[in-house]
Amino acid sequence: MSKRRLPTARMGDYMPAPGRSEGRYIGDEEEIPMHRLSINSRRSVDSAGMSSTFSIDTPLMAAASDMDEPHSRITMPHALNGTGGKRGKARTEPLNPQDNAFKKSRYPANVVSNNKYNIITFLPLVLFEQFKFFFNMYFLLVALSQFVPQLRIGYLFTYVGPLVFVLAVTMAKEWHDDYARRKRDGEANSQRYLRLTADGPMAVSSSKIRVGDLVLIEKNQRVPADMVLLRTTESSGACFVRTDQLDGETDWKLRIAVPPTQKLDDSLDLFLLHGSVYADAPHKDIYDFVGNLVIDSGLAQAVTVPLGVENTMWANTTLASGSAVGYVVYTGRDTRAAMNTGHAKTKVGILDTEVNRLSKILFVVTLGLSLAMVALDGFKAVWYITLFRFLILFSSIIPISLRVNLDMGKSFYSMMIERDREIPGAVVRNSMIPEELGRIEYCLTDKTGTLTCNEMELKRVHMGVMAYTLETSDEVTRHLRANLRDRVGAEDHSETRQPSALAKGHGKARRDMPQRVFDMVESLALCHNVTPAEESAPAADGGTHDDRAGVAVSKPMTYQASSPDEVAIVKWTEHVGVVLAERTLSTITLRLDALLPEEQRGHGTAPLLAYDILQVFPFTSESKRMGIVVQSRLSGDMYFIQKGADAVMTRIVEYNDWLDEECGNMARDGLRTLVVGRKRLSRQAYARFEQAYTQARASVVGRAEAMRQAVADHLESDLELLGLTGVEDRLQDHVRTTLELLGNAGVRVWMLTGDKVETATCVAVSARLVRRGQLVHVISGLRSASEVSAALETLRTLGDCCMVIDGDSLQVALDFYRDEFVRIAAALPAVVCCRCSPTQKADVVRVLQQHTGKRVLAVGDGGNDVSMIQAADVGVGLVGLEGRQASLAADFSVDQFSYLARLLLWHGRNSYKRSAKLAQFVIHRGLIISIMQVVFSALFYFAPIALFQGMLLVGYTTVYTMAPVFSLVLDRDVSDEIAMLYPELYAELTKGRALSLKTFFIWLLISIYQGGALMMLAVWLFDTDFIHVVSISFTGLVLNELLMVALEIRTWHRWMIWSILGSLAIYVASIWVLPAYFDVMFILSAAFVWKTVVITAVSAVPLYIIKVIRRIYAPPAYAKLT
Repeated sequence: MSKRRLPTARMGDYMPAPGRSEGRYIGDEEEIPMHRLSINSRRSVDSAGMSSTFSIDTPLMAAASDMDEPHSRITMPHALNGTGGKRGKARTEPLNPQDNAFKKSRYPANVVSNNKYNIITFLPLVLFEQFKFFFNMYFLLVALSQFVPQLRIGYLFTYVGPLVFVLAVTMAKEWHDDYARRKRDGEANSQRYLRLTADGPMAVSSSKIRVGDLVLIEKNQRVPADMVLLRTTESSGACFVRTDQLDGETDWKLRIAVPPTQKLDDSLDLFLLHGSVYADAPHKDIYDFVGNLVIDSGLAQAVTVPLGVENTMWANTTLASGSAVGYVVYTGRDTRAAMNTGHAKTKVGILDTEVNRLSKILFVVTLGLSLAMVALDGFKAVWYITLFRFLILFSSIIPISLRVNLDMGKSFYSMMIERDREIPGAVVRNSMIPEELGRIEYCLTDKTGTLTCNEMELKRVHMGVMAYTLETSDEVTRHLRANLRDRVGAEDHSETRQPSALAKGHGKARRDMPQRVFDMVESLALCHNVTPAEESAPAADGGTHDDRAGVAVSKPMTYQASSPDEVAIVKWTEHVGVVLAERTLSTITLRLDALLPEEQRGHGTAPLLAYDILQVFPFTSESKRMGIVVQSRLSGDMYFIQKGADAVMTRIVEYNDWLDEECGNMARDGLRTLVVGRKRLSRQAYARFEQAYTQARASVVGRAEAMRQAVADHLESDLELLGLTGVEDRLQDHVRTTLELLGNAGVRVWMLTGDKVETATCVAVSARLVRRGQLVHVISGLRSASEVSAALETLRTLGDCCMVIDGDSLQVALDFYRDEFVRIAAALPAVVCCRCSPTQKADVVRVLQQHTGKRVLAVGDGGNDVSMIQAADVGVGLVGLEGRQASLAADFSVDQFSYLARLLLWHGRNSYKRSAKLAQFVIHRGLIISIMQVVFSALFYFAPIALFQGMLLVGYTTVYTMAPVFSLVLDRDVSDEIAMLYPELYAELTKGRALSLKTFFIWLLISIYQGGALMMLAVWLFDTDFIHVVSISFTGLVLNELLMVALEIRTWHRWMIWSILGSLAIYVASIWVLPAYFDVMFILSAAFVWKTVVITAVSAVPLYIIKVIRRIYAPPAYAKLT
C-alpha cells in the first residue's frame, strides 16, 4: 500500500468544525485530518499468528480535537447504575508501564460478568428465591412439623422427600443455567489482545488487561477497556470508531491521539517516556471525560496535555480504521459500558406469580376444611393439635409436585425452542420464563442491527421529469457517457488525460437530460464529507496529483465518513461511473469511469475532474443540511452545492411543483430523502459572501448565529433544484411481516434508539411500524415542564398516531409528567424514542412495567441494549455483527428479528397454555385426593386418620399419574400454521384466561364433585366389603385421573398414549407388588370390576358430556379455525 501524508490545516487557516454550524481557527499545533486513514506498519508474525513486533513508519503530527455534536445526557441516581451505586475514584497512574512495580489491585478486573451467583451466594440466594413462594414455605413448615411426634402423620419421607427433591431439581437447574452464563462470559473474557511491553507486544486475554497497560487495537477489533488514545497508524493521529454497540448511533466518531505521543517515531518509544495520566472518577456519561497527561521526561521539555472525550476509546466500541495504541484508564465495572448496564436479576414469570396466588387460596381452603372438621367434632380436648394434624393431612391440596412439574415443563419448552428448525441458532439462556412469551403486550426494540442491517443503500434518484432506481442505473451511466463524449470529442479516452470542457455549460438554462443527469451526479459526488481510500500501486516519483488519482485500480474503492448515508450516495455515484478518487483538505478529485467500457472499469485509467474546496458547512441536527463551495480547476466556475431535509430545503430552492409530492412518496416508502440544490457563484458574489463570513467569524457575541445568517443571506437563496435522493437503511429479512404479525397479535411495538429523529422516523415508516396514512407526531427539543405539558395536551387530542420523541424531551416528561405521559404513550399503537442512552432505555422499560402492569419484551443486539434487556420481563438478544453482549445477557438469543414472531405466536402460545393446563391439573390431582380424605374423616367421626399412606400417597403423584399428567406438555390446540396465519389468537392469551380465578374455581368444583363421588360410591357400593375401601377408592381414583388426562387432550401424541397405557400397566403390576395395600383375590372378582367401572363412569362421564355440549354451543376461538 502506498504511503500518503494527510493534508492538514495550517496556522491561521479556517476550518469548519465537524458536527457544528460554526467554524474555528486552527492554532499553532492544531491540524485536522481530512484523508482516509491507512495502516503503514511493519509486523512480524510469530507461530501463534499474533503480531510480535509493531512500528509505525509514517510521519506523525498532532491533530486537533473533533468534538461530537451534543447528545442527550441522562443523569440518573447511582443506585440505578451498573455498579450498584458504588462509584470509583479518580486515579493518577504512571504513563510508563515499567514504572508500575505491581498492578493496582484496587481497580476492578477487566471481566464481563453476566452470572447471577458465586460460590458463596449460590445457596442463600437460591433458597431465598424458592422460599419466597408461599407454597414452598408452606411445605417447608409441613416437613418440619413431622419432626414433632404429636403432629406426625404417616411416614416422614412422605413429606420431607418431595420437598428435598423439588429443591434439588431447582438448584441443579439454576446451577446449570448460571454455569452456562459463566462459560459464555469466559469466552468473551478470553479474547486475545496485544499488550505492549518494553520487549515487544505480548498476547494476553481481555481479562488480564489492567489499568496502566498499553494495548494495541487492530482495525475492526472490539476495544476491551476504556482507553486514552496515544497513537494511531495515521500520521495525523486520527482514527474512527464505531459506537453503535455503546450508544446505538450509526455515525462513526472521529478520535484523536494525544499529540506528544503521536509524534514519537515508534510505539516502543513510549517506554522512554516518564510521566502520569490523570482520569476523573468513573461515571456513566459516555460523552464526557476529563483527564490530563503529564510527561516529565523523555521529551525535549516537560508537557501537560488536557484530555477530553475526543482522546478516548470506550469499551465495546470498535476501531473502524487503522490501528491504535491506547492507555487503559478504566476496566471492568468502571467502564462506561458496564456502568450503563444493570446487574442481571432473577426474573419471575407471571404464571409463577399466579400459581403462588392460587396456592394462598388453596391454603385458605385447607384451613377452612380443617376448621370445619374440628368444629364438627365439637372442638374436643386439645383441638388445636387436631387442627394442625388436619392441616398436615389435607396438605396435598397444595401439591408440592406442582413446582417440579412446572419446572420440568419449562425445560421441555426451552428444548423445543432450541430444536425448532424454523428458528435456527435459537438459545434459551433463562429456562425459567418461557411462558412469559405468551403474555407479551409491549415489545421494545432497538433499531440499528435489530430492525435494520445498518447497510445504507441509495434506492431512488428523482430529477423532476425522470426517476432512476438501482435497476435503471445503467441508464444513468448511458446519459453520463453521452454527455461526456460530446464534450471530450474523442473516442480514445485512455489517452485523454484532461477533458477539454467537461465542467463547462452548467447554468440555469434549459438543458437536455444527459446534462441534467451529469449535474446531479456531479453534485452528489462533491457535496459530502466522505474520504476515499484505495489500495493501489504507488505513484511514480515526481508524479502529479492527477497521476496519483488516475493510476490503475487493483482493489475496490472503500469509503469512510461519519454518516453511512453519505457513503451510500458516494457508492451510487461510483456505481454509475463518477468515482470519488481522492479528497484532501482543500481538493476533491473525481474519476470519470463512465467513459470507460464496463470491462475496463477498475483496470484502466479514466479522465479526472479536480475541484478546490473553498468552504464546507457541515450537517448538524439543528440546520438539517450540509453545503460546500467548490471551484472547478478546469473552468474556474464556482458553485455552492447544498443537500438537506425537504423541510428546510423547500424554502431555499427555486419554486417547483413536484418536490413536495415526491418527498411524500419516498417517505411513505420508508426512504430517507435529501433535496439537492446548486447555485453558480460569480467571483464578485463569492467575494461579498467571504467578506461577510469573515466578519461573522470575528464576532465575539453571537458568532454562530452571525455565521449562519451570512450563509443564509449570500448563498441559501434561489438554488437550482437538481433532484431528490432516497436512501434506505436496509431492513433485516421479513421485518415488515414480523411487525405486522405482532401488531395483529395485539403487541404494541416501541422503538428505542440512540440515533437521530429523522433516521429513526424513516426506519419506522420503512418497517411499517407506522401504518400507511397514520400521523407521525414528533416531540423534540423540549426543555421545560410547560412545553411538555402543551405537547402532551396536543398528543391527547391526536389519538391514533405514532409518537416520535427525543431523549431530552422524554427525560423532561418522565421527570414532571411521568404518570400522564406513560398513560398517553401506552395507548398509542407505536412509539419511537430517539437519542436514548442505555440507562434511559432501561428506565423506559421499568416505567412501562410499573404504570401498565403489562408484560414487556425488549430486543436488541448491542452492548447498549443490555440494560434494557435485563430490565424487561423477557429479554431477547440478537447475535449481531458487532458482538454478542446482548445475546449473552438475554433470556433468549436468536439470529434474526423475524424469528420473534414464531417465538411468541407459536412457542409462547404453547408454553403458556400448556403450563396453565398442567398447573390446574396438578392442583386438581391434589384437591381430589384431599376431598376424598375429607369424606373419609367425616365418616370416621372427624378423626385425623390418613386414608392413603406410604407408597400409595407417594405413588399417586409419581409412577401412577405423573407421566400422563406431564404428557400434557405435548398437547396443542392449534397447529403452528394456524398460529402464524391468525396472530389474533395470541391476543386472547394476554388476557390470562387460561389460568384465572374463574378456571381455578371450575377445577375446584370438579374436584369436589369427583372426590365426593368416588368416596361416597366406594362406601355405598362396597358397604359389605368396607375393609377394602382403600383399594376400592384408590383404584377408582387412579382410573379417574387417567381418564381426565384423556379428556383434556386436544391433539393426541404417541407418547401420550404410551404414558397412559404404561401408567395403567404399572398400577396393575403394583397390585401384586404391594400386598399390604391390595387383596389380589378381591380385586380379581367380577363384583370389584363392574362396581369400579360404575364408580369411575359416574365420576368422569358427566364431564365428557359437558365438554361435548360446550364445543357445540360455545366453541373457543381456535376451534373455529381447525
